[in-house]
Amino acid sequence: MEGEDVMETAANGHPLGQCLSTYIDQGSIESHRYYLARRTLLEMLHDRGYVVPQSDLNQSLEEFRAACTQNPDVERLRICSAHRSDHSKRITDLLVNITKHVLKPKHRVLTEDEKQKLLKKYSIHEKQLPRMLLKDAIARYYGLEKGQVVKITHSGEITGSHVTYRCVW
Repeated sequence: MEGEDVMETAANGHPLGQCLSTYIDQGSIESHRYYLARRTLLEMLHDRGYVVPQSDLNQSLEEFRAACTQNPDVERLRICSAHRSDHSKRITDLLVNITKHVLKPKHRVLTEDEKQKLLKKYSIHEKQLPRMLLKDAIARYYGLEKGQVVKITHSGEITGSHVTYRCVW
């Protein structure tokens, strides 16, 4: 039986495949962790609309180690990326002051104290208030954040004046 290739078998008698040691990474653990963190960050930036070169997204661990060595310097791993937003769309937001429009009801942002009094007065939780999206034109104009409450005063000839509240989501 000399000269014959002997394939190893497992305890159950089934033949074993290629040795797993050929798949083990021989580089430093630190460089592998930096590679994974950098790749995740680049994917996140790409998903959020930032300009990320496809070559960086497709970079392999070996290419990363060739560029950054086995013990990467954190300063060399910095990433600068611009957002893909179209600035002409942002300018159109500024062409008209939406708070001065004739048909728009009056909006007033409540303080945290006023918000708590409102919730207590009606015995409700913040989640039970009608919602205003964070991307709503008024929310963007006032720079509102999630959880803030806006008092909206509607006035009309037929209905008179009535007040509603909206919580920013």
